Amino acid sequence: MNDTDLIMVCTSDLAGQLRGKAIPKKALERRREIGVGWTPTNIFITSFGPIAPSPWGALGDLYIQPDFSTQVALNLPDFGVCESFVLGDIKKLNGERWECCLRSQLASAIALLQKQHGLTLQASFEHEFYYYGCEPQPGLGYTLRAFRRLGEFPNRLMKILDLAGFSIDTFMPEYGPSQYEVTVCHKPALRAADEAVILRELVRATARGLDTRVSFAPTLDPNSVGNGVHVHFSLFNSEGEEICYSVREAHGVSRIAGAFVAGILRHMPEFLAMTAPTVCSYMRLIPKRWSAAYNNLGDQDREAAVRICPVFNPHNEEKLAQDFHFEFRAADAAASPYLVLAALINAGISGINDNLSTPIVTSEDLTKLDAAELAKLNCERLPQSLSEALSRLSHSKWGKSFFGDKLIQAVNIHKRAEIEFMSGLSDKEICELYSQAF
Repeated sequence: MNDTDLIMVCTSDLAGQLRGKAIPKKALERRREIGVGWTPTNIFITSFGPIAPSPWGALGDLYIQPDFSTQVALNLPDFGVCESFVLGDIKKLNGERWECCLRSQLASAIALLQKQHGLTLQASFEHEFYYYGCEPQPGLGYTLRAFRRLGEFPNRLMKILDLAGFSIDTFMPEYGPSQYEVTVCHKPALRAADEAVILRELVRATARGLDTRVSFAPTLDPNSVGNGVHVHFSLFNSEGEEICYSVREAHGVSRIAGAFVAGILRHMPEFLAMTAPTVCSYMRLIPKRWSAAYNNLGDQDREAAVRICPVFNPHNEEKLAQDFHFEFRAADAAASPYLVLAALINAGISGINDNLSTPIVTSEDLTKLDAAELAKLNCERLPQSLSEALSRLSHSKWGKSFFGDKLIQAVNIHKRAEIEFMSGLSDKEICELYSQAF
């Protein structure tokens, strides 16, 4: 890079977008502390152009302070990729964290988990997306043919992720036509969220270098599978030991991990608007779509809201203890990864604080149970629309306690405006708008 080359200082927002301002490289040191100017109303910029009604209007000043541990600097002309950006935290002019900074919300949740219980969380994200560089063809899920049709794209992407410092896990053709998935290895919670944000941008940049595009929209076709973001997570104690597994407990779930997961399931109907934040998210979260429709814990069940993941070579007790973990399945890429993990951690803390029992592990088809039978399992049908999910969040005492009134209000205003933008459109038209937005 030359001194006059630009680097973008960015923040992940409620619209699921990465926004910010660019500065010349030579200004990096000066901007390390003072950052770049920002305004409160920017959080109400939607993915569709209009700004949701802001309680602040043109008033107020903030700044984005860059965290240079997140800096991306890739100049790969052979791949048509030139990426230069850094992630940051939105702060008030006095240096305090702003309540509606989503990265700061995650940092606060991480600190609270450590302070109250001496625990840390590690996570990894599975990213599903549609690739527009080849014609969609049904029936090629997981096939070598589907992989071959991508040409240079997957190897280019792996090279770019490697150069960006990612620990690459897998790449696969997914079930849906032209649908693919990329995963990376687990990291401490804040870095995991940073990498989730960065990875999506690098997938987009790789596709652009091939004169095509991708979409991480939750649903592109209301009658087909959607793109989920499955979040794998595990808890560690202050000695760095994984503590989710216990040989003495049912299904191997330790008591503290069970309480943490119970908190997630208890509050899931209240925070769903944060992890599934679009109108079309709820076209995916329905039974028989291999996604979450109930707030249940399942053992190796890919329709459970949280599932106990399999451990290969389970007869090795040491490996079980190291690899035993959970997967949250009710999120998509329209959600900020910071808000997703903050919701999981805050809900988990609540579960530990209240000493909740490990949830009943379900093994049946929950669609066949009535309300009373679901109640015996401490399960309920999740909100079936963004509007319903926002109502649950707006009335959540837990949500206001952990996130603060200001952020809960901002989520409600932003997403209610998004619902209004979709008014009168068919499901197909709604999906098309989101496919462009993401």
